[in-house]
Amino acid sequence: MATMKIKNGDTVKVIAGKDVGVEGKVIAVDKKNGKVKVEGVNIVKKHTKPSVANQNGGIVEQEAFIDASNVMYVHNGKPTRIGFKVENGKKVRIAKKTGEAVD
Repeated sequence: MATMKIKNGDTVKVIAGKDVGVEGKVIAVDKKNGKVKVEGVNIVKKHTKPSVANQNGGIVEQEAFIDASNVMYVHNGKPTRIGFKVENGKKVRIAKKTGEAVD
């Protein structure tokens, strides 16, 4: 698979799925499977046993991974595709819409 264009801390907009149109911050990236976890997107309920950390157990709501192809990077408030360019001997991410460096 090609390199991941989305990184931790990026602001992205969901473009497909049940949460379409929602913007959020990327909190985890799974490069091997090409998936990302976004704040407030794809909330699932997980049943947990009582443990030392969680005395009562019960049902916990948390974010689940979604495919990276279903999100789009947000640059200056607008969704854009991401490309790569070599500048001064360094590979940097650029926003396709504006041509500006992202990093």
